[in-house]
Amino acid sequence: MYEYLKGMVTFIGPAYIVMELNGIGYLLYIANPFRFSKQLNQETIIYVHQAVREDAITLYGFKDYNEKQLYLKLISVSGIGPKSGLAILANDDHAGLVQAIENEEVSYLVKFPGVGKKTAAQIILDLKGKLDDLDIMSQPLGGAIQQELSLSHKQGPVNEALEALTALGYSAKEIKKIEPEIRKMNKETTDAYLREALRLLMKK
Repeated sequence: MYEYLKGMVTFIGPAYIVMELNGIGYLLYIANPFRFSKQLNQETIIYVHQAVREDAITLYGFKDYNEKQLYLKLISVSGIGPKSGLAILANDDHAGLVQAIENEEVSYLVKFPGVGKKTAAQIILDLKGKLDDLDIMSQPLGGAIQQELSLSHKQGPVNEALEALTALGYSAKEIKKIEPEIRKMNKETTDAYLREALRLLMKK
């Protein structure tokens, strides 16, 4: 029903953002909401997908057209639900994801929450050779400028990043393994901490 929304981002949380458009606040679930931190209280365009179920109508938001199309392809796979699809997209290395599918790297795919070996095999079966039409580019992980921050200043962004991991479906055990490394880092934004956390989780 909707291709995109153009409005003002008024709230950013670990799992979703709120976009105000014509006096209405739309709740959009996002793979990494903190990517939109620079757009807070500013007008922006976010591509959306509307999911309709018997008990809910939900909107999912994406930074561009290609990310939305990749999401739609992912959730077309049996075993990949809306939440699992967002968790996969949260890792900005979409080129790496496509390569893993093309190379049939099950070990890479099962690192995403909610993806077991059976679902990983289904992703490969359904999507291998079918993602060439997407303009997928690998996104740099070091988007934020590093600077020396006091411990007190770090805690807010670090905690928000860890909450976002929980919202994406990562277990407390998985998060606990990388938390010490994340808390040692000096990053400027929640987005930067979350990107690093996702990178570490994919290495485990």
